[in-house]
Parts: sequence; C-alpha cells; structure tokens
Amino acid sequence: MRKKSILVVLATAVATTLALAGCSGASSSSSGADASIAIGSLYEPVNLDNTAGGGQGVTEALNGNVYEGLFKLTDDGKVEPLLATKYTASEDGLTYTFTLRDGVKFHSGKPLTSADVKSSIERVTAADSQSARKSQLAVISGIATPDDKTVVISLKSRSISLPYNLSYIWIYGPGTKNYKTAEDGTGPYTLGTWKRGSSLSLERNSEYWGSKAKNKEVVYDYFTDATALSNALLTNQVDVVTSIQSPDALTQFDGNKDYTITNGKSTTKELLAFNDKVAPFDKAEVRKAVYSAIDTKKLLSSIWGKYGTLIGSMVPPSDPWYEDLTKVNPYDVTLAKKELAEAGLPNGFTFTLDTPTYDPHPAVAEFLKSELAKVGITVNINSISADEWYTKVFKNHDFAATLQEHVNDRDVVWYGNPDFYWGYDNPQVTQWVNEAEQATSTAEQTAKLKLVNEQIAKDAASAWLYLYPQIVVASSDVSGYPVNGLNSQFYAYDIVKK
Repeated sequence: MRKKSILVVLATAVATTLALAGCSGASSSSSGADASIAIGSLYEPVNLDNTAGGGQGVTEALNGNVYEGLFKLTDDGKVEPLLATKYTASEDGLTYTFTLRDGVKFHSGKPLTSADVKSSIERVTAADSQSARKSQLAVISGIATPDDKTVVISLKSRSISLPYNLSYIWIYGPGTKNYKTAEDGTGPYTLGTWKRGSSLSLERNSEYWGSKAKNKEVVYDYFTDATALSNALLTNQVDVVTSIQSPDALTQFDGNKDYTITNGKSTTKELLAFNDKVAPFDKAEVRKAVYSAIDTKKLLSSIWGKYGTLIGSMVPPSDPWYEDLTKVNPYDVTLAKKELAEAGLPNGFTFTLDTPTYDPHPAVAEFLKSELAKVGITVNINSISADEWYTKVFKNHDFAATLQEHVNDRDVVWYGNPDFYWGYDNPQVTQWVNEAEQATSTAEQTAKLKLVNEQIAKDAASAWLYLYPQIVVASSDVSGYPVNGLNSQFYAYDIVKK
C-alpha cells in the first residue's frame, strides 16, 4: 500500500511546489515497436518484492509486466488462466490440481517448474511475509509437485476464491537472492534500471513465451507532486499518467485534441481507518459519531469536483456483493453529538490522526479536523511517510486513527480478520467471511458477503470517505493502456505510439 481540497487547501498545496522527484527525461520520439513509452506516476515502489512491503508502486510497475501468476486479473476484473493452462477441483473442494504452461522460461533462462510455483506461494505464506494476501492463503495445508508441470494444492477447508487469490501471487524464479532490488520473472519485460527517487525502466523480453510487448521499453517516471506530474505530460516528458490525483489538473487537458482523458472504474477507497481496539474507537457509537460528523459529499466535491463516488462500506460498485449503504451513517451533526453522548463523551475527545504526506491525504486530514471540531472532537494531525505508515500503522498497529487508500477489489473480507491493522473484531462477521469462502456457489458467496458489508457499515468499522475516480490522461498519439484502476495494476505491453 502506497501513495497513489478543501478548495483553499488544495489550491495552496498544489501551487506551493512544482518540484518532481527526478524525471528521467523527455519521452521518446520513436514510434511503433521501437517506441519507448514514458509513464508518469506518483507511486514509486518501496522495494521490488511484492512479499516484502513493496507497496502500490511495485504492483503498478511489475505486476503482469515483469512477474506473472498462475492466473491473470484482466482490466475488467475477470480471472483468466496465465501460467496455468487449466485446473480441476475435487468434489469436496479441498484439492486443486493445476497444469502449468509449456515453454515458459524465467528471465534468468531457467524453465518454469512446479517447484517454482510451490516456493513462490510459500513466500507469501511465510512467517515474515508482508503480503496482503497472506491471510487468504492460510487455508492451504500443503503443496505437492508430482511432476514439473503439475501443482496440487490441498486445503484445510473449501476456498471458492483460490483461483482469484492466486492471480495476485507472482511466480519468482531462482535468478536472484535479493528480490527487493532485482527480479527473475516470466513476464514480457525484464527490469532495466531503477534510479531510486527518479525512474524505473522495463525492457522488452525477446524470449517471452507469449505475445511480445508492442513497445521496446517502458519507463516509469516518478513524481512527488501531482502538479509536476501534470506538467510533465504537458511538456512531453511523459506519454501517459496512470492516475490523475486532482480535478484541477484536468482543465489543462479537457478539450485539447492533443490529449485523451479516460474516466475508468476504480476500486480505491479513501478510508478513515480507526484502531478499533483502542479507546475510544473500541466503541461503535464513537466510530458512528465520527462518521456522521463528516460531510463526505462536500469532501468528495472539494477533492475531486464532479469525479469520484460516495460509498457507505468497503465494497465498490464493481464487486459482486455491492449495495448502496451510504445512508447507514448519514451526515448529521445532531446525530453525531447524540451518539457521542450515548458513548459517554458529550464533550468530545482528542485523538491523533496519522496522515501520509502524499496527496490527497494532507488535504483530507485538514478537512476532517475542521468537520470534527464542530462536534467537540479535536484532531491532532501527525504527518508520516509511506514507509513510516507501513511500520507504525500496518505492522505495529501503533495508532488511534489513520488515513489510507485501499486499492484492492473484493477486500471486504479483510474485516473478517481480527489481526488486520484496524483491529475490527466481530465474531459474526468472521464467521460470515469464512462461510462465504467455503461456499459451493458464487450466489451463496455473494449472499454471505452482503451480510458482511451491511454489518461493518452498522458498526462503522471504518469511515469510508469516498471511492477514487480512475482518471488516466495520455497523449493522443498513445493507445493500448489500461483504463481501470483494479488493484493498481497497469499492464504496459499493449501500449503503442503512433
């Protein structure tokens, strides 16, 4: 997880700096198969290992481009076979047998085998793994490799989401001992040069087992400021911006034939996440009071203008179990004050809000501080970097409340894990999540997860402030880029330049 206004705050914050974090230079003039595609992004990886806290940036740059899984999650959310050509499940749902694709080689030259799949899954489930998918794969009881092309996964209980969850699991080759700084994947690109704080390049893999990338090179140029990122597109330093973070930036491109604006589907939720195990947020009445004290409609408009969507729970409209729950915790200052009084806090309270330093979190934090002051709640804003957030909040659970964007689809199930960083612990929800995963049909799974969705809203397990829009802006001579924001992935291999 990593980086991805009130109007006055936004105008001030955006205008104060045009500095960028070391752009690698102007985009290439080459076209067609020889093109170098420059992609502008705010999301530089923490490291290159998806099991070691690499963050949103490593998913964006490497997922599907450098590393591949047994399955692929398409830009429209479908799960398709990739390194696995087929699979079968036993009648009791406890054994899955996967057949691997022939002719696949890692970038180091070693052929893909079942042993590589086994070791890669075990990297995710290992004690020191930082993968967000670790808890979903805890259901695995064993992995057998009867031959080089066959993987047999045994489960402790049914897992209807196993193929979907495996689409997140990269298959690592043996070509490096330090996956944080090097790679050995099977994808259509190999790692070029990573200049920390500046750029990361990917080179077309001429030995790729599938269709070759349609461009010669991709360079992710990293910026620390949204305005500098937009300026880079205007000055042809980059060809495409993966996710515009301010509606103000769009006025420069709207109606300009030299640029294309695409408003795709997002799964990124802006959360005010409480530590539900820490007073006073261990009381649902307090969480509900905080939620109802926030004018989320005004917040969304001030951050995103006409873009974005209000949500009342963790589930975005693109998930199968979505329901509109925005009325469960309505904006109502009188109700918020009443709930505070019922919780024994008629005069409010004070808490520290750990706030990531990248946009839009600082502006959101200031907005929340102003809103909550109206009901007697004092917010002390503690600004922290993405790295600090990971250690302090996600890993050590050392916080009262925080702001964070959650990019994954189908991630409502994390509320069934009492050990997740926000500490929500409702045994009924945990039971429903488990029953949904052990369902024998998608209809049964959907029904259970709707119950989860409704209950966490009633409990105000978090405050779901809004759903990000997914706005991709590109030079009009570039095409073939993904437009939806599923899990921050950004497949680059079909991008072409006229």
